Amino acid sequence: MMSPKQVSEDRGSYNPATFRHTPLQIIHIVGNFMRIWSVYSMYHYLSQTGASVVLFIFCCLVPSSIIFLVLQKPWKGRSLSNTQVVPSIINGGITALYFILWGKGLKSCGPVRAILAEYSGAVLGVLSGVLYGRRGHVWKKVGGLVAMLASFYFLSQGWATATHSPFSFSDKPDAGSLTEQTQGMKEMIVPICAGILSALRRVIARRVSLKNQLKRRLHAITLAAATCFLFPVAMWDMILGSTSDSSIELPFSAWTFLSSILFGVILIFYVDSIAEERLHMVFSSPRHLMVAGGCIIIMEIVYKMDFSLLGFLICSAILGFGIYEATSLERVRKDSLQNSDLSNGIFGDHIQMSSLPT
Repeated sequence: MMSPKQVSEDRGSYNPATFRHTPLQIIHIVGNFMRIWSVYSMYHYLSQTGASVVLFIFCCLVPSSIIFLVLQKPWKGRSLSNTQVVPSIINGGITALYFILWGKGLKSCGPVRAILAEYSGAVLGVLSGVLYGRRGHVWKKVGGLVAMLASFYFLSQGWATATHSPFSFSDKPDAGSLTEQTQGMKEMIVPICAGILSALRRVIARRVSLKNQLKRRLHAITLAAATCFLFPVAMWDMILGSTSDSSIELPFSAWTFLSSILFGVILIFYVDSIAEERLHMVFSSPRHLMVAGGCIIIMEIVYKMDFSLLGFLICSAILGFGIYEATSLERVRKDSLQNSDLSNGIFGDHIQMSSLPT
């Protein structure tokens, strides 16, 4: 029989690791909220002014890359080898293509579908399971992939909007809206491809270096390379835009540009790095999706968007289940995999074995 003193000690006990991670979790939530706020501001600016997506992203990447170069100073400290610099430059080209596709998807599909499509990079977990997992668990990952595709299909059909959601009976869509629905999945291909490219660039950055400080220095090189790759595309887009609409002057929104630079590019990199290094939370994970979903709900209500809460929750739940099944390795073999010889660098960091680093 336990004494009253032991009972009181058990009740007053707490997990120090959970208490220590609470400030980091708050930082992660606030950082993602500010980033999603900048996404909504960018969407309203692009949709209302008709500005070029490529030019807008290029104007945001130029000061962002300069700030990263000043903060990280990749030219100082231990010299970087060619095996680190060359993949980082190649990763810059992938990053530039990702920003272009993501911006196009944001303008055509809206913020909800563009943000949720970023989690499509979890399909790399299916590829990892097929190549390196047990054959008995392949169908489990394929089922996760099917759930993700079903979620994206429901999003393309407007389940997250009040006018097209089957769970909202206030407004019925007309014939024109139904015609737009049939083209929704085609439009979703662009942000889905952007999400896969985003996951690929994260994997490349992690494979090049596992050290945190070196990873930040290489990210500055990657972002500068992405800006250089985007420069000719932006100039060509500006030339075509100046010849077609020479008399139109686009308004300048200081908050849109500043929020996209500070929160959408700079702050979110450090926030995701903290979440990955200290909280062991990769981007394509159900926990990360839960945080982003809560921020999306707040922004949809604040901006008074065409939003169906029930439809959005159903699509997010299906997507979260698909991500969980697609990225989780066999938990029974987790200890044996961590103790096996991974010196050939196939998987890299042992901490991220619970989920594919995307």
